[in-house]
Amino acid sequence: MRTLNSVTQRRECAGKTKLLERAATRFASPRAIKFLSYYKPYRWLLLADLLCAIVISAAALLLPVCANFIAKNLLATEGAPRALHRIYSLGVLMLALVALQTLCTLFVDYQGHVMGAKMERDMRRELFEYYQKLSFSFYDRQRTGQLMARITNDLFSLAELYHHGPEDLAISALELIGVMVILAHIDRTLTLIVLGFLPAMFLFALHFSRRMIAALRLSKDRIGDINARVEDSLAGIRVVKSFTNEAFETARFDHENNRFLASRSEGYRSEAWFSGGMAAFTQLITIAVIVFGAAGIARSALDLADLLTFLMCVAVLVDPIRRLVNFARLYQEGSTGFDRFFEMLQMEPELPDQAGAAELIHVRGDIALRDVSFRYSDDSPFVLEHVSLQIRAGEFVALVGASGVGKTTLCSLIPRFYDATAGDVLIDGRNVRDLRPRSIRQNVGIVQQDVYLFAATVSENLRYGKPGAGLDEIIEAAKQAHAHDFIMALPHGYDTEIGERGVKLSGGQKQRLSIARVFLKSPPILIFDEATSALDNESERAVQESLHRLARNRTTLVIAHRLSTVRDASRIVVLTEDGIAEEGTHSVLVSSGGAYARLYNTQASI
Repeated sequence: MRTLNSVTQRRECAGKTKLLERAATRFASPRAIKFLSYYKPYRWLLLADLLCAIVISAAALLLPVCANFIAKNLLATEGAPRALHRIYSLGVLMLALVALQTLCTLFVDYQGHVMGAKMERDMRRELFEYYQKLSFSFYDRQRTGQLMARITNDLFSLAELYHHGPEDLAISALELIGVMVILAHIDRTLTLIVLGFLPAMFLFALHFSRRMIAALRLSKDRIGDINARVEDSLAGIRVVKSFTNEAFETARFDHENNRFLASRSEGYRSEAWFSGGMAAFTQLITIAVIVFGAAGIARSALDLADLLTFLMCVAVLVDPIRRLVNFARLYQEGSTGFDRFFEMLQMEPELPDQAGAAELIHVRGDIALRDVSFRYSDDSPFVLEHVSLQIRAGEFVALVGASGVGKTTLCSLIPRFYDATAGDVLIDGRNVRDLRPRSIRQNVGIVQQDVYLFAATVSENLRYGKPGAGLDEIIEAAKQAHAHDFIMALPHGYDTEIGERGVKLSGGQKQRLSIARVFLKSPPILIFDEATSALDNESERAVQESLHRLARNRTTLVIAHRLSTVRDASRIVVLTEDGIAEEGTHSVLVSSGGAYARLYNTQASI
């Protein structure tokens, strides 16, 4: 029998140990550690916040005790005339408690919210900084609106949880324990009746809180979809209006908006059951205290002063219940937001720095692609296969070919916007995988057909090429790009706001600003990605002259559809779906009658 008991005890002990291990693992999980880490810079403010919470709880508990002392000890034993002085003294003490409680509440409400806002700021900065580290392939798969929702709506909910969570838990725990101690001291039977309601309240709250968490997670996804739809529609507003598709866009927005409404409706339904049920349980506790307390007075087991104190304590009990309800709501919203925040930080950059990655310095500009193949994902076809290309330092190389053969993709491998699926890309004989991406890109200047300008002034957009550049440097770069004259003709010259994406400028003007930006950067390697294909002849000539001036003494790779713009290239490389078909000078390739000659003759005949 002893052996059986010993085995049973060991099993129970092992079961308890496993339970504790699981609880400890959950508490010490990377997610929990990350969540708590944001308190570290504000630990003293958090401590002050919690100390004030203790004072608030203590004051709330002392007021019923003072009232009980007056009713039971002063009035009942000493009589009104003798007790008057002590009653007034206790009244002053109670007023002091209320004043102290008010001051602590003000501190908690103000400084606590400031602490939450600072933590929200820190998290938003961290997430934005992490967005900057993620690769092009990540953004190829994501929608901007969803990313914006994670950095705005989700983090706002978290700030409320960070602020109210610790104080609500501290006040609730202290008030619940304190009230139960006071009630047990007055009448244990009545206290057990009150405690009997708590398990049912807990199970009820747990059930509906889970439903609210699921609904809130869905609604956050839905608001991200709304943001994505708005961002997409407004970014393409000129296309929308040109095709008179305003009604179509509104219908698409209504679809996302109604999906969000449906998700919020489910959340509100669960929240209504949750709040209404908790309020009903509170009323049931009050009714139970009145009924059973009155019965206790009738049996002479309880006096009226104790019943009044009991009712005051039940009123105090409402506050921790209300706070727990509020904490449950904040936890649902905040934890859902933190899940989405943490989920984003768990995404590893697809182009991380290798261990011991070196800086690319003193760049000559030699570029080599050795048997390079590339595809965007494992289930997509290869864009490039077995491509090898050597570009000497200072050489001007043009890359031509039909649309879709991988010209832009090839150029994107050089600054390591993507990594080659197979093969090697080298700069000055060093594999780009062994170099820090930031140091590579500092030495590569890119001018694209689709110019992106920020909603800022001309000078601020140009300074993007070299942060901290002085006005003299900016003006010199603009002159080199043949942009100075049109900039000075703008209403405020270099201080003119150019609108979102440079909407107030022409295509040629935007292109020349992008070239000036690269002039200011002055990198040893240049990539021109169809930089003049969308321009009129006059703008093309101005931009072309700027490009040639910029390309002097630099390794230059030009992607061009208009073959007339690359006739002077030192070498022209023709890319097809099967790889590099031919390469040579313009005159040699035209006379050879190959793929380049066919492309050139086709354009000449148009």
